Amino acid sequence: MIATPNVGGHPGRDPALLKMAREAVLPGLVESFSTVLARFDDVLFDRAGDAGASQLLFLDGMRELRRRRDDIVAGFSTHLAQAWEALERGEPLSAEATLAGQVEDGLSLVPEHVLESRLAVRNFATVLLRDFKPVLSRLDRRLGLIAGALELQADTNPISPEHLGVAIHEAFADCELAPEVRLVLIKLCERDLQQPIGKRYEYLDEQLAAAGVMPQMAARRPAPRAPSPPPRDERDGFDGFQAEAGMGSAGEESQAPAWARRFADRWAESRGRLQGGGQAGYEGPGEGGDSLGGNQGMLLDALHELLQQTRHVREDATSAASVAVGQQRPLSQREMMSVLSLLQATPSATLRAAIGEDGESLAQRLKSEVLSGATRLGVDPAQARLDPQDEDAIDLVGMLFDVMLDERDLEGRSRELIGRLVVPFVKVAMLDRRMFVQKTHPARKLLNSLAEACEGNTGESQAERVLMGKVEEIIERLVAEFNENLAIFLTLEEEFREFLTQHRRRIEIAERRAAETQRGQEKLEMARQRATTELDRRIGDTTLPQAIGEFLRQPWQHHLTLTVLREGEDGASVGEALSLADGMLEEVAEARRHIVGKPWLQAWHPALRKVFASVGVHADAATSAIDALHDTLQGIAESRPELERALPELPQVALPSPPAQESPSVELGSKVDVSDFDNADADRFRGLEIGSWLDFVDKDGKVQAGKLSWVSPISQRLLFVNRRGVRFCVASPEELAVMVRLGRLRAHIDDGAFDSAMQGVIDRLDTRNATVH
Repeated sequence: MIATPNVGGHPGRDPALLKMAREAVLPGLVESFSTVLARFDDVLFDRAGDAGASQLLFLDGMRELRRRRDDIVAGFSTHLAQAWEALERGEPLSAEATLAGQVEDGLSLVPEHVLESRLAVRNFATVLLRDFKPVLSRLDRRLGLIAGALELQADTNPISPEHLGVAIHEAFADCELAPEVRLVLIKLCERDLQQPIGKRYEYLDEQLAAAGVMPQMAARRPAPRAPSPPPRDERDGFDGFQAEAGMGSAGEESQAPAWARRFADRWAESRGRLQGGGQAGYEGPGEGGDSLGGNQGMLLDALHELLQQTRHVREDATSAASVAVGQQRPLSQREMMSVLSLLQATPSATLRAAIGEDGESLAQRLKSEVLSGATRLGVDPAQARLDPQDEDAIDLVGMLFDVMLDERDLEGRSRELIGRLVVPFVKVAMLDRRMFVQKTHPARKLLNSLAEACEGNTGESQAERVLMGKVEEIIERLVAEFNENLAIFLTLEEEFREFLTQHRRRIEIAERRAAETQRGQEKLEMARQRATTELDRRIGDTTLPQAIGEFLRQPWQHHLTLTVLREGEDGASVGEALSLADGMLEEVAEARRHIVGKPWLQAWHPALRKVFASVGVHADAATSAIDALHDTLQGIAESRPELERALPELPQVALPSPPAQESPSVELGSKVDVSDFDNADADRFRGLEIGSWLDFVDKDGKVQAGKLSWVSPISQRLLFVNRRGVRFCVASPEELAVMVRLGRLRAHIDDGAFDSAMQGVIDRLDTRNATVH
């Protein structure tokens, strides 16, 4: 609690205005919560219908909600009332301390369902804080003023999103709900309470302004809507790649694959081939049947032309697929399928080697293998060639896997498993060209899921090994069972998607653990820094008697750190510890003035025993330590150094530490100027939404995707986790802005493995096409 100058003509606390404000906002918030809560049992009933094996959990949750509705509303109301009463007493309640429960050591692990609930309501608060920042800033000042010139913030304003989140947590705390049901309810609160809460805030703000509380703070008008962003090549820095990735946009997802929209735009501009409305000149895939829609066909024709234009650049003149056609006949589809089925069952050593190497073109190797394999069917290689459409299919699939294996984190067993999909996908491309232009095609959906499971999976944990085992099982079944019936892709994709959903659940738990551990580490760092600052402020370079100096630098500093960790910056025991240090230093000064006969430290015995107890010194041992301090002061006062004593040896007690976790793997390096960054980039990172993905580029050029999992309310640093839910980057907005400047950070365009690889194929073909022209 920090006092600030009174402004606006309202000195001190104003009970009448506080009562008016309470009546204007608390009943309305409780009413809004009760209203949306009444609809949640219907939502749970609907969810139960699609919940599969979890159906009973949602039905049980629905019944629990109906049975405990009054208790739930009472729990919500009780916390808000307690928080408001604390404000009226002039002792604002900390939402963070309440949510953490002030456990004994400040860092104890809590049950997973409690941890999940805490993190869910923190995310709830983060969303509302972002959406209502201007009005909340005004309410912090206005409520702080009428409560006695207090400085309020998100953690202490009794109606802030932080306290509303705690109220929601408390409301459901005693309910018998499955963890997934509890999280659904909190997410529903975030969705349904946002608008009514915003209206309650605006109403209270207007009422306080009308009552004369800082009326000069008028509500700001909404900022004008920004014009549409220019093309990517006209923008710089984070702004450019943020717009390219669609970060923060809520537009509807187009039915056309992302690579197809971008390619259609470029091709239409350069060739005038594609016609039609819309920004990209491409309407997306047609529906039903085996025929291709008009734009789909034109898109594939454009791809065919681009492949033809670049083929002689991509392949040397002696390749098996580039010989003069002469009177050669194209291999029939039946012959092609027979050869590919042989390769699918028993891939040649040279094909396996090409999958394992970065340099050789898979497309060229596949075409050579197909033509040589045709001889085993009795086809004279001198009389046969590839059909142009079949050659296109091999080119596209081969290049697609080349890009995927080059640019994604696929090593060892992961690379080998993904490589086994090359031949089956060539068969799919020949059977159904819609795979390239339909986002919902089961083959590409299966590839996306398998690539997600394999990427970065080194098999370090049991969960990763289980996941890789499932990947191997799915691929083995595909290779063994896929003939020409595409239905197997749908069957395997549905089976693997369900398995992957369970794996993602485990990742979410790991991610929440990472956030909670980081929170604990920051609280510990903050407590240590506060204790060090307070000690340096009091003694600096002052020479103290040995026993006094040892006491302050060891047990007292440890005790203060632990107290700040448990109670926060302004806890009652923190003030008691600071008073003890000030009192001891005053008595040292008195002793040095040779004041004789004073009962040294008598008033501080209870506080001293509490300090010694915090380091494991009790009873007679604590008495002996206090006597040493007393005798030291007595010796100084009487100018008898022989009376001075050292503290008895104290046990070595370590501060509680969070569970060990991997150190962040993204570092800027000591030679980087961390002050050289664009403020606009830093501001964008401050507003980055939880769950956003970015691509981090390490010093060796390797790219790793990171998800924003948590933003520290203490340091404002952002925590990013990898796809396994493990922390790998913790940085401030300013440090992230520096990384943008250095080219070490960019937007993550999550189009899935298939679309991302197809975009890479188009980029490579465009580059070669430019060489041709």
